[in-house]
Amino acid sequence: MENLFHRTSVRKYLAKSVEKEKIIQILRAAMAAPSACNQQPWRFTVVTEQGLIEKLAQVSRFSTFAAAAPVLLVISFRKDCPLPEFAPVDTSAALENLWVETDAQGLGGVWMGVYPREERMEAVAQLAGLPGEEEAFAMFALGYPDQEIAPHDRFHEEWIRWK
Repeated sequence: MENLFHRTSVRKYLAKSVEKEKIIQILRAAMAAPSACNQQPWRFTVVTEQGLIEKLAQVSRFSTFAAAAPVLLVISFRKDCPLPEFAPVDTSAALENLWVETDAQGLGGVWMGVYPREERMEAVAQLAGLPGEEEAFAMFALGYPDQEIAPHDRFHEEWIRWK
């Protein structure tokens, strides 16, 4: 559970490449997520080409910092899956696994919302060259953190109801 409390949003990265083996392990963790009827709708585009990262970072005013990330993952989901209404939920579970494993690999990252904002979804899909059967869901910038990551505790007992 230590990674759950250590994982946080990291928006500043060292100018250092991320090893392909670490990216594969992160994506392996993402694909271990549960999904409705085991439909596994998630798809991943790994972007390391700096020019494309810079363009994708301009999709939203909340993602401009990502221009300096060494890796940008574009996370999408299939529209043609058996239960398409659950695809965003399934993909969220995969993204959380991805984030926790990013931390376990000694890296930092941050989830940038794309779905359900149509203008962001269209821009990301076009820039990343997603196939027509996929919807853009999120972007995830990752790299070696340029800051110390401190553990945090967001537990609020008052948010729990016992019946």
